[in-house]
Amino acid sequence: MISVVIPVCNERTTVAPLCRSLAQVLPPPYEILFVDDGSTDGTWEELLQLHEAGRVRVIRFRRNFGKTPALEAGFAAARGDVLFTMDGDLQDDPQEVPRFLEKLQEGYDLVSGWKKDRKDPMGKIIASRIFNAAVRCASGITLHDVNCGFKAYRGELARRLPLHGEMHRFTPVLAHAMGYRVAEIAVTHHPRRYGRSHYGFTRLLKGFVDLATVILLTRYADRPSHGFGLAALAALLAGVLLLILLPWPYLLLGMASLVSAAVLLAAGFVAEVVVSRGPARAAYQIREQLD
Repeated sequence: MISVVIPVCNERTTVAPLCRSLAQVLPPPYEILFVDDGSTDGTWEELLQLHEAGRVRVIRFRRNFGKTPALEAGFAAARGDVLFTMDGDLQDDPQEVPRFLEKLQEGYDLVSGWKKDRKDPMGKIIASRIFNAAVRCASGITLHDVNCGFKAYRGELARRLPLHGEMHRFTPVLAHAMGYRVAEIAVTHHPRRYGRSHYGFTRLLKGFVDLATVILLTRYADRPSHGFGLAALAALLAGVLLLILLPWPYLLLGMASLVSAAVLLAAGFVAEVVVSRGPARAAYQIREQLD
């Protein structure tokens, strides 16, 4: 069975045509599972019209919790052996579904889309390229577009992903670190026809913070002293440069900043370990669910 998990927020005009397009290409048995992440534009009422027991299922959050909790809720509710994720804005093309399935049949556990010919504003394209280059350098995974929301997962993997915070954009990195096989295919990307993008340079900055967290949790979770040691080495080198290059008043300020940064890094890492490995706690609240 195939499950398609689609987080939506204020996508009233797109959910119906997307649902129809998916119904035309999905091989039975399948289910389409919309997760309404706190929409205020009538999206939920549109989803109620689309609801079809066992075929088009809908979940409604009490408020906007974010894309990661929406995917987490969708993965928990999905019944499929193969899970797709895609955005609800009609930029992802359902006609690509068979190509994802073919790639999974080659033995991969996660197939990520690559918006090679991206139809977005230049600012968004530049931000995405910077972010993806940083992910490749930091993680060692060679995907062109790790942040693409159009992905196919084996159900076993999707239900085991340690999602929290805003980790949805790093699922290929997490899967790779867990020993699963990850691949990528170039996919068609359509221009946005309705609404507006929620991505920008503010989210890019948040993405870099999350990237540091992911690297610490995947590469250094079982040997945190190595991660702290690298940070300490960087701080030491910076301190030496400050000692050589800057006058005395600026040296004190620089050293104080370095010490503060090291302490914050350590505290943040410990907090992330506690959150990710502590008792399970849902990061969302469901208001309504129709199966």
